[in-house]
Amino acid sequence: MQIKTFRLSFYSSPWKLVLLASVWIALFANWPLWKAMANLPEMGQSRGIFFITAFALMVAALLSALLSLVAWHSTVKPVIALFLLAAALGAYFMGTYGVVIDSSMMVNVLVTDWREVRDLLSLRLLLSVLFLAGLPLIFLWQVKFEPAKLSQQLTRNFLVLAGSLTLVLIIGLLSFADLSSTMRNHRSLRYMINPLNSFYAVGMLIHEANAIPNKPPAIIDTTAKLLPRSAKTKPLLLLLVVGETARADHFSLNAYPRATNPELAQQDVMSFRNVSSCGTNTATSLPCMLSHLGRKDFVARQQEYENLLDLLQQTGLAVFWLENQAGCKEVCDRIPHGFAKHPPKGIQHAAGVCEEGECLDEALLTGLDARLASLPQVRRNQGVVLVLHQMGSHGPAYYKRSPPTHKPFQPECKTNVLQNCPPQQIINAFDNSIVYTDYLLSRGIDWLSKQQANYEPAMLYLSDHGESLGENNIYLHGLPYALAPKEQKHVPMIFWLPPSTRVSKGIDYDCLHHKLDEPLSHDNLFHTVVGLVGIQTKAYQTSLDILHSCRSR
Repeated sequence: MQIKTFRLSFYSSPWKLVLLASVWIALFANWPLWKAMANLPEMGQSRGIFFITAFALMVAALLSALLSLVAWHSTVKPVIALFLLAAALGAYFMGTYGVVIDSSMMVNVLVTDWREVRDLLSLRLLLSVLFLAGLPLIFLWQVKFEPAKLSQQLTRNFLVLAGSLTLVLIIGLLSFADLSSTMRNHRSLRYMINPLNSFYAVGMLIHEANAIPNKPPAIIDTTAKLLPRSAKTKPLLLLLVVGETARADHFSLNAYPRATNPELAQQDVMSFRNVSSCGTNTATSLPCMLSHLGRKDFVARQQEYENLLDLLQQTGLAVFWLENQAGCKEVCDRIPHGFAKHPPKGIQHAAGVCEEGECLDEALLTGLDARLASLPQVRRNQGVVLVLHQMGSHGPAYYKRSPPTHKPFQPECKTNVLQNCPPQQIINAFDNSIVYTDYLLSRGIDWLSKQQANYEPAMLYLSDHGESLGENNIYLHGLPYALAPKEQKHVPMIFWLPPSTRVSKGIDYDCLHHKLDEPLSHDNLFHTVVGLVGIQTKAYQTSLDILHSCRSR
């Protein structure tokens, strides 16, 4: 007991805890960073070992400099605890899934719902947090501080701050060439300095939020109007399916060797094979793909605008958003919307479709006739846009995204800790989710076909972003756009227009077939839908309307 008391009393000053916590976090909670640096080709020699060691000292010094600012009896423990927990969680997700932490990844964290959290929980996560944060937290709360005068604390904190910054400066000067070269050539490393990356990301989010005025979104075009329709034609019924985490290169319609689209292959659909997403996560892509601004201007916007759905409703159409994901990221806030898990009154989901608060995507089709009929008749007479937001291929629990009847590829990975599965099992589980999406889209087309007595039907499917399945030890999605691999940005886009709709809209299907390999992006969605529906607005750009050059009128 005397030895234990002596050991704890050695750390009885806040500045000592600051130094100890900084070294612990730098060495152990930054293991994904040290692993990534050790795997760099230029780090294979003794010079590389020296550089990594120097960089570790720099990280420890940066942490101690920050913590020295709060090294007071009443504040140091809770702040160190926050650093430890943030570092432990960051280390697990960076090390397990190969992600990095920036502002877009932090948005994912902040908008995650309980279903997504549940899919990420694992014994490995618990053990990692217990080791990296739990053990030091137990030690931390056992330490008792000795009384000290304010002047003494202030002096010690200043010395730690000055010493830490001096060490950072010295290391920076001595290794400037290697440091600047490494950070320039491997930009992802700057997003792996743990937990500074998380705090910086939160700071950037606050800055970005304050940069855009907090006021109602601006109307895109107050003069927009729906062009008159010929008396001989019926109103349009567009089923807009927003996919989740689907990869274009895993669709057999796009020459993927596996039969992941057996049902759509029997439908007269067109798959555009060269489409890029607006972002690498739903929170970014969903508002961006429905914006009239395009990716470049959306990222740099100085104010919020209404979106495509608002414009459709403003011009008199019936619009409805049906949700089977973690929310619509505010894009459906101003239009009628509902949740797939809550079918229309008097209608029930088939057995097994919804369990434990989560629904398979076919729940989106339950009671669709009733949902359509519930929309105002006067608006339906002008046209209808139904938006289905899928759960799609959301990971890491890909095996949950398809029912037993749609799992042709076996064995599949049945855990959310993807590293515990052989690569092929991960691909099998992901491909099964694509097969199920194929089923959903085909059933959607079948439903639309039955509406032709009253409507001119059409379907457009477009995924929000792609997914990494272990290529280069990267999993999931959400990497900074400039650093993200193509697997996270190359998304599927599928059109279905029956002959009657082609005639009424004057669209040459053969012409469209020549555009299937043209480079397209989420930027095209707004203008293509506006052109298809027939809205006159100054926001419309014919160059971004996929159908425009193939439209005879």
